[in-house]
Amino acid sequence: MAEANLIDSTVESKQYIVVVLGCERYGIDINYIDNIVRQQSITRIPKAQEYFNGIINLRGEIIPVMSLRTRFGLEKDEFTKDTRILILKPESQGKIGVIVDAVKGVLTIPPENIDKPSAKNAAEDKIVFLSGVGKSGDDLISILNITTVIQDKQDEDNK
Repeated sequence: MAEANLIDSTVESKQYIVVVLGCERYGIDINYIDNIVRQQSITRIPKAQEYFNGIINLRGEIIPVMSLRTRFGLEKDEFTKDTRILILKPESQGKIGVIVDAVKGVLTIPPENIDKPSAKNAAEDKIVFLSGVGKSGDDLISILNITTVIQDKQDEDNK
């Protein structure tokens, strides 16, 4: 019986792309990742939200791009050779790009190593952006709730 539980928990383990924003590490469910591209020219859109940087043309497809740093109330993006745009494809929405300082790799985290975020661990207004906090050895990785991050953007667009 214990062996069956071990197999079940292995099946439920998820892979996350680990990204860096400032000095924090965040995990994004790999199922949302469509592409990872180097920083490129972003065309600004007038009167867009502060965290909405503009649009890019990726192989003929126009993709909106947002700054996760600005979205989370951090200092403005500093573009370096490590800066990347992650092209995300949520289930029921079009593609969107998010700017991150760096991509560190892929990490598999079993569900028993993921705790629900609590207001003690994060600012209350930012906690909605997290779906959990993953433990990998001594490191903690804040797992982003991409649907919430993007949905808030679309809700504000409709106001």
